[in-house]
Amino acid sequence: MLKKPPKLKSTMRSKARGNVNITADSEALIELLTLLFFSSLAEEAKAKAFEEKSATIRAHHVKAVTKKVLKKARG
Repeated sequence: MLKKPPKLKSTMRSKARGNVNITADSEALIELLTLLFFSSLAEEAKAKAFEEKSATIRAHHVKAVTKKVLKKARG
């Protein structure tokens, strides 16, 4: 079983605008979306490493993919 990211609930509360109640269902959905994002990020990094004929995923693969994904999300 995957552990949830550390301090996710406190991070969500600090990023929320105003006094927002975060229910258990919402917290579970945010955790799921976070894990799905990290999973897709890992898949993209693995593909990037494969393109470079590298046997391991290195930090620069993840950074490059993160930049690409965030740029795509922002439009």
